[in-house]
Amino acid sequence: MRAAKTVALLAAIAVALLTPAATRALPPSFFGIAPQTPLTDADAAYMKAARIGTVRWPVNWALVQPTANGGYDWSSVDPAVEAARRRGLRILPFIYGTPRWVARKQTTLPVDSGRARRAWLAFVREAVRRYSARGVHTWQVWNEANFFYFAYPVSPGRYARLLKPTYTEIRAEDPRAKVILSGLFGNPDEGGRRGMDASKFLAALYRVPGLERYFDGVALHPYAFHVDDLEALTEEVREVVVDNGDPGTGLYVTEMGWGSQNDPNVVAFEQGIAGQARELRKAYGFLIANRARLNLKAAYWYSWKDNPEYTACSFCDSVGLFRAGRAFKPKPAWHAFVALSGGRARP
Repeated sequence: MRAAKTVALLAAIAVALLTPAATRALPPSFFGIAPQTPLTDADAAYMKAARIGTVRWPVNWALVQPTANGGYDWSSVDPAVEAARRRGLRILPFIYGTPRWVARKQTTLPVDSGRARRAWLAFVREAVRRYSARGVHTWQVWNEANFFYFAYPVSPGRYARLLKPTYTEIRAEDPRAKVILSGLFGNPDEGGRRGMDASKFLAALYRVPGLERYFDGVALHPYAFHVDDLEALTEEVREVVVDNGDPGTGLYVTEMGWGSQNDPNVVAFEQGIAGQARELRKAYGFLIANRARLNLKAAYWYSWKDNPEYTACSFCDSVGLFRAGRAFKPKPAWHAFVALSGGRARP
């Protein structure tokens, strides 16, 4: 109990020390957002005003190339890229999702046959060629590869087999590009082939000889009941990086968040309307105060607006900084975010 109180006190002190001048000194690229709804010009204007610098966006292979011979359909990506560009925002795309003409499930990594590998690399090549010309020079390979919801079976070895040729293809098409590992779910409830803790998955990747040459950043999704758990998850992942003699590799928190519904006993990541703002302040307080020590490059809040239609995730309907809908109805978490970023609440 005393340790928990100490962590809470340190987090409160960290937030108190984050003066507006101190947070404005952070580069806008530090503050990212991971939307779960379409990105409009109005959204991008609000983001720019708030000093958000980067938008994490899905590039789902299964949507882009639903058939083997139908070509590529970029309509799920182009509008977001263009809306971001018009406001001077960067895009961090994460590429994932195997189409059914390659494998029965989107969660099957495309590494089991020459046909699957060639098709994946052709898709990667076309994506990089298209979007590097539009200013995209950082790519994230897959999403939550340590969790069955996005990758099954969970296997560091299979992911390494995907990563190496993907990195090579990206760099061949865009020599200035950076490649970030899959955002790893901090502590999945599942084990075995269905889940592996982020720190263990990352440690296994480092045991693959020479794999550190095939990524420029490590990424974490430290979803947690409270911020003290987020702190522990972040420290564990950074410790793996340092212990493997790779301290120069940066850490990216490419998703974190809490829902604003008040149901924590049913869904651990829901903390109520005031609790969402509280956890946001404490989480960013810890991450900003320890940014240099963690070599933390960016932290992305998930998500932008609530999405009641997204039922596949138990808390995603209320993780937004704004209520659902075209209008911008902010929650207390939005004002807490803007106070930390040093931006404005409205364009």
